Amino acid sequence: MSDDIMVNNCAPTLAGIKTGSLFSCQVKTDQELRNTIRRWNGRLKEKGLRVLPLRFRNGKALIYVFRPQSLRKDLCREESFQILQQNGYSSAHMETCLKHLIFRLRTEEQFPHEIGLFLGYPPEDVKGFIDNKAGNYKCIGYWKVYGNVNTAQKLFQSYKTCKEIYTKLYRKGTAMEELAVAI
Repeated sequence: MSDDIMVNNCAPTLAGIKTGSLFSCQVKTDQELRNTIRRWNGRLKEKGLRVLPLRFRNGKALIYVFRPQSLRKDLCREESFQILQQNGYSSAHMETCLKHLIFRLRTEEQFPHEIGLFLGYPPEDVKGFIDNKAGNYKCIGYWKVYGNVNTAQKLFQSYKTCKEIYTKLYRKGTAMEELAVAI
């Protein structure tokens, strides 16, 4: 796997304006996946980023790139913890939550919609998505919005702009780890 897939899918997370990003990609072997994850983590650790393979199935890997410091804060919010509890999480401790999320992704047929909390989506939007079975939303962008439309649209625009800038910089030769902001 090359770095361009990371830059293309994770620019706002690399820039420090989003808690986490998720993408899937083709991987030939489990060993290739482990080697790539190890390489990315080695290059991004100093910037406060972590890369986890959430699932590997039928030659496809689901990769999660996140900022642990931001994720800890997001998961400890009262609204977030209520959603987590309703979905079988026993604690708001980040590592415990990640293990439970991975377990759900690997063992359950239905995609765990609380994953939005791990990506930095507002809890009210995650709850709205779950309660409304993905319908009755106010607007759609990086996620379906059930709460504050203006705030969400500003975030969507900042993510879009970030991705455009990072893609241009990467194409001009800036390395992925140079694009990653330490926060």
